[in-house]
Amino acid sequence: MELDQAAHEAAGNWAKFSSFAWFRKPERPQDWAIIYTHNRDSGLLDQSNAAVIEAAMKPFIHDVVFESHSHWAVGHVDGFSIRVFKRGRVTAAFKAYHELAQRLDDYPILDETDYSNREHEATYQNVGEACWKIKRGYSLPADWQGEVHDWLSDHRSLENTDDRGGWPADDDLQAAFLALGYQKAA
Repeated sequence: MELDQAAHEAAGNWAKFSSFAWFRKPERPQDWAIIYTHNRDSGLLDQSNAAVIEAAMKPFIHDVVFESHSHWAVGHVDGFSIRVFKRGRVTAAFKAYHELAQRLDDYPILDETDYSNREHEATYQNVGEACWKIKRGYSLPADWQGEVHDWLSDHRSLENTDDRGGWPADDDLQAAFLALGYQKAA
């Protein structure tokens, strides 16, 4: 969508939201749009893209306000309000956002490195959580979680199938404990 058309569709979009109350309305609210980027239950992709968009919007301190609104179904939705028009012209802030939105239309990930890092960290955390039952009764070294994660990464699939990071199967965890030589506590 061309910039001018996108700007005219975005400006005042909040007025069409059902059951919405904006308590911190700016001056000339019809020139502003509300853009939601993620919510309490968002997966890694939305979190990553939201972080990239937030970083890109930070320089526009007079035309962007970061927002977090309560929502009955998802707890809260987060994003920002953005001044679309100022003195009849499209703002630089909206132009920057529009460029990001166009990139998202072409490809769903704004920053591959950020998304990959989030996947890796979530998978690492998931390994620790998945082991809660298996690790009981074992005498484990201090860095067991890293060792198990690395072994699984090299020998089994830790695929991110639900956008929450990889989650190892119990059989794979047992194989990792065996291969790493972890001994049951006496």
